[in-house]
Amino acid sequence: MTSKQRAYLRGLANTLDAIFQVGKSGVSQVLLEQLDNALEARELIKITVLETAPGNVKELAEEIAIGTHSVVVQTVGNKITLFRPRKKDSKIELPK
Repeated sequence: MTSKQRAYLRGLANTLDAIFQVGKSGVSQVLLEQLDNALEARELIKITVLETAPGNVKELAEEIAIGTHSVVVQTVGNKITLFRPRKKDSKIELPK
């Protein structure tokens, strides 16, 4: 993913609210399945990492991205933004 594409996705994510939270139980298989479904439905999602979560935000972001086959757009503070295009009829068109 190019920096131009990342900047475009960051702009789109600016208005989004976080729809998931990672807490003290960390990244579980159930959470990954829910995130996978959300990525298929929305393509671009935000996640909040609570203070009780094990590990730091960047490590958790990478773990979630690998588990959901998505791309980490950004981590700011305790927020993670992820992107994965839909398998069919992707709504978000990335710049070249």
